[in-house]
Amino acid sequence: MTRAPSKPFSDTRLPRYLEKRILELRPRKTQLAIANEAGFVSPNMLAMIKSGANKLPLDRVASLAKALECDPVMLFILALEQLDRNTTEQAIRQIFGALVTENEVTWLEEIRRASNRSNPSLTARARSAIRGIFGR
Repeated sequence: MTRAPSKPFSDTRLPRYLEKRILELRPRKTQLAIANEAGFVSPNMLAMIKSGANKLPLDRVASLAKALECDPVMLFILALEQLDRNTTEQAIRQIFGALVTENEVTWLEEIRRASNRSNPSLTARARSAIRGIFGR
């Protein structure tokens, strides 16, 4: 009989993101304060999510994003990655389309201003320029 791993979500991006964000907020709030602000009944739950032992429940995304002072769409995307990607993420994308973070909205708005709202197609040259910005 094989034993289930004790930290089945440790290989997802969410635990690393939480750890980084909690460290960034440390001068202003403790992990306990973040857990309380997010409404976790057990403050240990945030530690368990951060370690990868538990996944982030989708109903906690908005409150945790507020407590972490981060983009709720980004946190939602990270929480989705912890679910069964073949069904949940597909269903959400079919219903809502592409999920867009606040930063991505800012990029889209700038593209619209720069193109005079002409709805430009993504050419090979434009794709190359964008990838160049990110060193790819």
